[in-house]
Amino acid sequence: MTKMNSAPNTFSPSLDLTGRVALLTGASSGIGARWARLLASAGARVVLCARRADRLEQMRVDIVADGGQAIAVPMDVTDEPSTIAAYDAAERAFGPVDTVVANAGTTAAGPVSEQPVEAFDEVVAINLRGVFLTAREGARRMMRAGSADSGRGRIVLTSSVTAFDVSPGVAAYSATKAAVVQMGKVMAREWIREGINVNMICPGYIRTDLNAAWFDTPAGQKQIQSFPRRRLSSQSDLDVPLLFLASDLSSGVTGTSITVDDGQTL
Repeated sequence: MTKMNSAPNTFSPSLDLTGRVALLTGASSGIGARWARLLASAGARVVLCARRADRLEQMRVDIVADGGQAIAVPMDVTDEPSTIAAYDAAERAFGPVDTVVANAGTTAAGPVSEQPVEAFDEVVAINLRGVFLTAREGARRMMRAGSADSGRGRIVLTSSVTAFDVSPGVAAYSATKAAVVQMGKVMAREWIREGINVNMICPGYIRTDLNAAWFDTPAGQKQIQSFPRRRLSSQSDLDVPLLFLASDLSSGVTGTSITVDDGQTL
C-alpha cells in the first residue's frame, strides 16, 4: 500500500508582487488610484500614468511615504508617442515593465439619439484605442525583455459588466467595454507563446468620479434598488482579482474575463 507523505505541505500561494514593474493607466482617480496603492503595497514598482500630473505626483508622494516605489508619468493613452514615452520613462526608472494594467476610461451619458459624435469619438479613443496602444506597447517591451522564456508577462484590461448587460444611456461606453473583452481575447491568443497572459476584469457598478452624480439622482437610486443586494459594489472587491491576475499565480489563466459585480447582473 502506498503511504501518504506525512511532511507538511510547503506550497504557500502568494500574491506578493515584489520584483515586478507595473505600469498603470488611469491612475489619478477612482479604481485606478486604489489599484496604484494596492500594487505598490504588494511590492511592485509602480509607474503611475494619467493626464492629470498634479494628482499623479501627490499619489507618488503618498506611495513613497508609505514605503513603496513609484514614479509619476503624465500620459495621454490616445497618443502613441505619449504611450511610448511613458514606457521609456518606466524603463529608465525601474527597468522593463512586466505588468500592465490598462485602466484609463471615460464615458458620455445620454440617449443615442442625442449623443454628439464628438463625445462618441472621445469615448472610443480613450476606452478602446487607449487600451490597444497601452497593451500593444507593453507586449512589445515584454517580448524584447524575454517574456517568452520567463512566462511572467501580465496584461490586465479593465472592462465592465456593461459589456454584457444592456445599460441604456451609455451606448458608447458599453460598446467599447465589449470590444475590450474581445480584443483582449485576441491579444491573449496572439501572445500566448510569448509568455504574456492577457485577462480582463469586468467591475459592476461602483461609485466613482464618472458616475457619482448619476447615483445621487432619484433615477440612480432606483437603479441601485434594482440590484439583488440593493447596493453598489465596493472597490475593495476588485483587490484580490487584480493581484491574482498580476501575480505568478495566474500563470495558467489567459483570455479570461472575471466579473466582479456583487451579483448585480443576476
